Amino acid sequence: MSADRSKYSAITSPEKIPARFAEGWNERDANKIAVIFDQDADFINVVGIWWENRDDIRTAHDYGVRVIFKDSKLKVGRVKVKRPAESVAIIHARMLLSGQSKVEGQTLQNRQTIFTFVARKKGNGWSCVSAQNTDIVPGKETNANIDGSLQSVDYRDPS
Repeated sequence: MSADRSKYSAITSPEKIPARFAEGWNERDANKIAVIFDQDADFINVVGIWWENRDDIRTAHDYGVRVIFKDSKLKVGRVKVKRPAESVAIIHARMLLSGQSKVEGQTLQNRQTIFTFVARKKGNGWSCVSAQNTDIVPGKETNANIDGSLQSVDYRDPS
């Protein structure tokens, strides 16, 4: 099912993209999320799953907001925009995710992420050509594959 852009207002500035994404998330409206993106846009999630078009982005987020994140809330924090050209913007946004669905009976804590959106001006609005979401892991520097399990690690000397 393709997302219908005509139901949603144009995004008039790149700074508004993270808020529109969060609105769609919090409303459980995968179409509202998908219409932010160009038809051939890319989206890479926090575990490296790569969707390469608007329909796949919509399908993945529809599943996510109904199953994995059905009771969650996404809150936008700091937003920073760089404009390497008049019609191009790179948007970084800190987000706080709360209420993720339980895994194996465990209550999950809030997560912080940084979204990167690459957008271009099209007509009277802005549209994303690419996005990536990265978890923030406080106190860690990188990830390491330890005995087949990816773990966040810190190489700094604790002394």
